[in-house]
Amino acid sequence: MAIADDLRKTLTDPTPLYFAAGTADIAVEQARKVPALLEQLRAEAPGRFDAVRNSDPKEVQDRVTVQAREAQANVQAKVSEVFGSFDTDLRKLTETAQDLALRSVGVAAEYAVKARETYEKVAERGEQTVRAWRGEAADEITEIAVAVEPEPAPKAAGPKPAGVKPAGAKPAEAAKSAAAKKSTPRKTTAKKTTPPSAK
Repeated sequence: MAIADDLRKTLTDPTPLYFAAGTADIAVEQARKVPALLEQLRAEAPGRFDAVRNSDPKEVQDRVTVQAREAQANVQAKVSEVFGSFDTDLRKLTETAQDLALRSVGVAAEYAVKARETYEKVAERGEQTVRAWRGEAADEITEIAVAVEPEPAPKAAGPKPAGVKPAGAKPAEAAKSAAAKKSTPRKTTAKKTTPPSAK
């Protein structure tokens, strides 16, 4: 029974849908920033092209060579530092491995908590977005209903005949009156028949 309850709860939980709506809302918000970034790139592009055109290839090659030598020296220094810092003691290595495993579990738990918080924040934003969408849709429907529905005709003071419908009668009222007419039972007269006589 607990599995059915869990399954029912999972299937009726709207949080994933709210998360999707929140994600869509964030995507739309970020997409609105794209035209400004494109305009900025368009404005900066001529200056960057001129800088590339006016640069001396020999200078660029020299800079790249110097940077490559520095990077190679840094890598060699770090590799020798790492290999030099390895302790050959087996106990220290196992303690370090256990410590790293515990730290990784702690870090994983921390990331799981952060992911859950982010999920809940996005779901909350999605819920607000859905409420806004529903409110806007309800406003639009109300506006359409007001525009489509005619104003009620003023009622006449005198009695109205049973068979005559007012000009501004709504279809629902007409259906009710038609149903009322159909529901009145007809009176039928039964004919008396005489049994045949036996001769």
